[in-house]
Amino acid sequence: MLLTIDIGNSNTVLGVFRGEELIANWRLTTTRVQTVDEYGVLTRNLFSLAGLNQEMITGVMVSSVVPPLNWTLAEMSRLYLGKKALFLEMGVKTGMSVQVDNPMEVGADRIANGVAAFHQYGGPCVVVDFGTAITFDVISAKCEFLGGVIAPGLGISSEALFSRTARLPRVEIKDPGKVIGTNTVTNIQAGLYYGAVDMVDGMLERIKTELRAEPVVVATGGQARLVARGSKHIQHVDEFLTLMGLRHIWEKNNSGEASASASAKTEPAKPKKALR
Repeated sequence: MLLTIDIGNSNTVLGVFRGEELIANWRLTTTRVQTVDEYGVLTRNLFSLAGLNQEMITGVMVSSVVPPLNWTLAEMSRLYLGKKALFLEMGVKTGMSVQVDNPMEVGADRIANGVAAFHQYGGPCVVVDFGTAITFDVISAKCEFLGGVIAPGLGISSEALFSRTARLPRVEIKDPGKVIGTNTVTNIQAGLYYGAVDMVDGMLERIKTELRAEPVVVATGGQARLVARGSKHIQHVDEFLTLMGLRHIWEKNNSGEASASASAKTEPAKPKKALR
């Protein structure tokens, strides 16, 4: 069994694969102050509650956008699972070349998302990830990461509105059913929800125009289903896209099967102007 861990700024998602099947998953709040032992005990308890034997874990694959936690998770894997964790970083084979100005700036989760989307839906494709930030990742028909967009997430927008105003409340992020709200709560919900839907659709229209193609659009992340219901361009919602990408990358680095095209690493191809 393979344990995959996606460490995001707000949430950490863990998934256990038996072969290609995701047999268990958990979403936790990312906590930067937890110790190696605290993560170890937590992981052991999650396995126990799911009826899984952690001694059956044969590998650990991690993507992280929170560098201070990397050592902690690496030590947890070594001490509690007896495995050396493989982190998605420069030098790890992904099968996807990264054609941007500085590949080291691209978050590991975005690479995993791109790999999974290409394998699952083909290319060209665009991944819209609704996390702390909303990211748009553009993958070519040749499995090349061309670049993308980073925008504020719905949670950030909602919190900024609440914290920077004296009288506006925190609200549930949802579709209020109409744009013209009749009270403060529905006013805010309309602004957050329809603002996000129209931003996403507008950005996807611009991406399609610049790409000169009709890519498959896949959404993932916390508010993916919510926004996809109102979007004209999102075609698929895949909750576990990042974990699937980590599984593909793990297999590529541990199968022993490699060809010139399948061994592409997270490094730039020929220097060229690319989207950021």
